[in-house]
Amino acid sequence: MAATCPVGFNVDKLRELVRAEYDRVAREPHGNFHFHRGPEYACRTLGYDAEELETIPSECTASFAGVGNPHRIGPIEPGETVLDIGCGAGMDLILAARRASPWGHAIGVDMTPAMLELAKRGALKAGLWKNIEVRRGQAEDLPVKNESVDVVISNGVLNLSPDKLSAFGEIYRVLKPSGRLYLADVVVKRELSLAARSDVDLWAA
Repeated sequence: MAATCPVGFNVDKLRELVRAEYDRVAREPHGNFHFHRGPEYACRTLGYDAEELETIPSECTASFAGVGNPHRIGPIEPGETVLDIGCGAGMDLILAARRASPWGHAIGVDMTPAMLELAKRGALKAGLWKNIEVRRGQAEDLPVKNESVDVVISNGVLNLSPDKLSAFGEIYRVLKPSGRLYLADVVVKRELSLAARSDVDLWAA
C-alpha cells in the first residue's frame, strides 16, 4: 500500500486546497460540504457523549469534522501531555485537556489559521487557557519537542497527508518511549490506481 504521493505530485496545491476547504468549514460550519460535521453527527455516529459536548463552546463543536472518536481508544490520565494533530476547531483538544487536567497539557497543531483561531477562543471560553496551547504546523513537520508527549490523538487528518511515512515518523519522534497513539482515520481496502493517487482534487476531497 502506497504511503507517499506519486513523483511530481503537486504537494503545495494539495495543502492549499485542504487549507481552503477547512477555512470554509471554520467560517461556514453549516455550509454545503461532502462530509459530515457538528455535534449531532459526533454523538449519533461516532459515540461522543452529548452532555459532555454541550459543555464545549458551540463554535468548536459546529466545525467538528472528524471521522471517529479517538477518546474511545484509551484513557488520558491527569497530568499527561497530549498532542492533537490536525486539531481543527478544538473539540477533541478540549476533551483531551479536560481529561489531563488540572496539571496536564494539551497541544493542538493545525495548518488552517481560521481553525486555530476557533480552538484558541474555545480554550478561553472553556476556562482551559492554562492547559491548552495551539500551534500552526503540519503532520510531516510537527512543532513539538522530541519525546515530550504522552498521548497523540488525531481524527481524520493523516489520510490527507502527502507523506504518511514522515507523518508517522514525526509521531514516533514526539512520543515518549511509553507514549500512546489514539488514531481515528479513513483507510482503503485496496491499492488505489496511479491516476487516483495523482489527482490532487481527489486527495483533498
